[in-house]
Amino acid sequence: MSKVTSPAEAVARIKDGQVVTVSSSSGLGCPDLVLKALGERFDKTGQPQNLTTLHPIAAGDMYGIKGIDHIAKDGLLSRILAGSYPSGPSSKEMPEIWKMVVENRVAAYNVPSGILFDMHRDVAARRPGVLTKVGLETFVDPVREGCAMNALAAQTPVVKRQDLGGETWLHFPNIVPDVAILRATTADEHGNLTYEHEGATLGGLEQAIAVRNHGGLVIAQVKRVTTRGALRPHDVRVPGHLVDLVVVDPDQKQTTETLHDPAISGEIQRPLSGFSIPEMSVEKVLARRAAMELKAGQTANLGFGISAQVPRILLEEGHANAVTWAIEQGAVGGVPLTGFAFGCASNADAYMPSPQQFTYFQGGGFDVSFLSFLEVDVEGNVNVSKLGKKPYLTAGCGGFVDIVSHARKIVFSGYFEAGAKMQISEAGLTIVEPGKFTKMVQAVEHVTFAGKRALATGQDVIYITERCVMRLTARGLEAFEVMPGIDPDRDIVAASEGRVRLAADLRPMAAELLRDAPMGLQL
Repeated sequence: MSKVTSPAEAVARIKDGQVVTVSSSSGLGCPDLVLKALGERFDKTGQPQNLTTLHPIAAGDMYGIKGIDHIAKDGLLSRILAGSYPSGPSSKEMPEIWKMVVENRVAAYNVPSGILFDMHRDVAARRPGVLTKVGLETFVDPVREGCAMNALAAQTPVVKRQDLGGETWLHFPNIVPDVAILRATTADEHGNLTYEHEGATLGGLEQAIAVRNHGGLVIAQVKRVTTRGALRPHDVRVPGHLVDLVVVDPDQKQTTETLHDPAISGEIQRPLSGFSIPEMSVEKVLARRAAMELKAGQTANLGFGISAQVPRILLEEGHANAVTWAIEQGAVGGVPLTGFAFGCASNADAYMPSPQQFTYFQGGGFDVSFLSFLEVDVEGNVNVSKLGKKPYLTAGCGGFVDIVSHARKIVFSGYFEAGAKMQISEAGLTIVEPGKFTKMVQAVEHVTFAGKRALATGQDVIYITERCVMRLTARGLEAFEVMPGIDPDRDIVAASEGRVRLAADLRPMAAELLRDAPMGLQL
């Protein structure tokens, strides 16, 4: 018998009070039609009520794929645990889910993506929850916020400290999902799923197993259906015995604003000449300086923001294949993409399932990670996960905490001040007008990266800004390179209100960074 059904019939099987796990990464892999049907059912019938939803990576975005916003309704959603949330610019309206969070209308938690995937695997195997060092001394740790995003969440903790073998660990007790909502490209009539048009497989298999092992319901949204036996067994990523219902959406997008790019799904190889090279700008200078931390043959992780431009610097410098990139959605190799397609890569060598990719990250198997920052404090702590005044400008921590926990080397990039007016030339950078405030603060609003722990575990950490490059020392932040044109005392020490000190070996940043032509980077 075929498992194909309508969206309305599929969500009619979801009951009050159940835990629903959703596989998605913003627009990538988002089962938007099923989530829309779930919201519509609630509007018409008032059911289901009081759902808990799990989102290892955000479901939907602010640019056309609503995702979680379809079900961000009082009475329908009572609790949410997510690695990340929909985010976007201040010019757009705050998403409904963020309104619920800030107004304390839903118990909301920001749990690192890798830990959420680990929680599914431990639930599936009936182990006693996740025991990890990921997140110690950050906002994840119950000595701080314990992942809680509001007062309602703080009333019911999801993590506690646990002493074991003379060491301190974080313990996340099991949350058993009753329903999984996945997305793939093709299903056969038995429910076998293939992902040939997707930019990543994400964690659908682990989510399906967690639900199936506890007798729950698995719903898969796909673009098309074929007969049983038509799919190549090696291509099946989620086997049909784990899938109960299949919903067809022939119009599902590959990513936000991308119907189908075969280079994202590995069906073709995109010529390197087809990738754009960043125009000369301050951000390009920062990405260039970050690229100087690479060596040929390394494996590097990449985050959103300025750091996402580093692969394009290597393209311009003729080193397209010198480094293997690994991103949390699962792509390995190729050229990671930017903008709406961030989380995907063209010309990838392989697509790892996200849970396995996070196992690799959590154990620190890669050589270096390139990440961004919102603010840095005197202890070297970094905040990327919370902006109290406009919370939806950040997506939360995502996989950041998993990545930095055991990374050997971390390169943070960001602006020294917010809103400063600058002029850049091949001679240097001039501050025309100071910014509204420094991002070198006394204490960050949210500790997404713990500087003292990094020092204690021997991590190599640097911070790249338009004014200087800083390193993390036992005495705090120390500028050891200064941008030509910058007055160190005025534009660094005074501008940071004395929170950044100058190194005795302070030297100028490389003049080649400012050249409006390839800089001659050697790896």
